[in-house]
Amino acid sequence: MAHLYRLQHLLTAVLLAAAMVFIMPNDSNAQDTITTSSGLRYVDNAPGAGEAAKAGDKVVVHYTGWLYTDGEKGNKFDSSVDRNQTFDFPLGAGRVIGGWDEGVAGMRPGGKRTLIIPPALGYGASGAGGVIPPNATLMFDVELIEIR
Repeated sequence: MAHLYRLQHLLTAVLLAAAMVFIMPNDSNAQDTITTSSGLRYVDNAPGAGEAAKAGDKVVVHYTGWLYTDGEKGNKFDSSVDRNQTFDFPLGAGRVIGGWDEGVAGMRPGGKRTLIIPPALGYGASGAGGVIPPNATLMFDVELIEIR
């Protein structure tokens, strides 16, 4: 009887493990996603090299931004890459949305990072320019070109 009990538990464990294989997401970046205490999520796609960007640095970036809904990249709303014109700003000075100040900090020149920015760190309840609706989650691919 004890043998059947152990066999039943072993079989249950094997079936549970097999079921987990089928329900786990097959996203190779899932384990690389970092979520900060503010709710910003990011994935480092390329690490870059050199000193990390910090508050007070003037950073030069290329970026592309999309609306992000239900875990999916939506409409593109802006891209410095498409304009072939970099964008620079003083990091940590509040001149850009909070998700950028937080998300670009720690990047190294040549680094590429995908940011998923919740509304509170983006444009919030107001939205922006008729292009970004109120309470929109945003997705940006950012490349740190240089730190000045």
